[in-house]
Amino acid sequence: MSIDDQEHVHPPHTIDYPGDTADMADAPQDEMRGYRGRGLLEGRKALITGGDSGIGRAVAIAFAKEGADVAIAYLEEDRDAEHTAELVRREGRECHLFPGDLADPAHCREVVAEAADRLGGLQIVVNNVAYQEPVDDFADLDEAQWRRTFAVNIDSFFHVTRAALEHLPSGSSIINTSSINGLRGNKTLIDYAATKGAVLALTYSLAQALQDRGIRVNCVAPGPVWTPLVPATLDEGKVADFGKQAPYGRAAQPDEIAPSYVFFASNTMSSYYSGEVLAPIGGETLPG
Repeated sequence: MSIDDQEHVHPPHTIDYPGDTADMADAPQDEMRGYRGRGLLEGRKALITGGDSGIGRAVAIAFAKEGADVAIAYLEEDRDAEHTAELVRREGRECHLFPGDLADPAHCREVVAEAADRLGGLQIVVNNVAYQEPVDDFADLDEAQWRRTFAVNIDSFFHVTRAALEHLPSGSSIINTSSINGLRGNKTLIDYAATKGAVLALTYSLAQALQDRGIRVNCVAPGPVWTPLVPATLDEGKVADFGKQAPYGRAAQPDEIAPSYVFFASNTMSSYYSGEVLAPIGGETLPG
């Protein structure tokens, strides 16, 4: 079934956090089955955090189809990660898996060092890992959740990127994942939206700071995307309605978002881009 023909209403259901694709009642399109690479990333080495499923999976497969070897960092979703690795390897590329909690700065540093060693270098870093937990009332947002969200969604971006600097040569690319929520806020995802706003500012700042090193830093800020994180963190009613608010009337599929990362990763496609944000948000327009 093509993306254009898909149903726009997802079955109301929830799954256990952090979410396994196989448990979803409506499987996402995240395997880039119709994508044809043309060697845009030939011989390059990429680390993708949160690369086991959803956007991260689609990006990993797209990179492989473009000729890149891949390392994936993820929390504990081994079944999803192994499936992603299998799809990458079908393209004749390497894929190395690194489970563990990226909220831990030491683990961030270990993942970068091991990925660079196993891949034989590093030229692309995709900071994509994310955590969210909605609250209906701001008063219910406690300090522990606030700190957890920041540790995963922005602190890990800092620790991974800083550790990667010693491995990234001139011509490398760093791509950060933000969100529509970082552009306009979200009353039930206050901590998540705050971190995604921070990702935007980090992107702008790093693009300036790393220019002399020849490292480009850009950002993808999607609107609603159908991934395991949705039924793992939202209630059944919100799952059923997920994405309806977009002008397109539906959530994106990960396969629709991954080409933005290929664009930013490829020096052929985006050599004059740094400090830029691509916002695939389903037809919504934002001021400023």
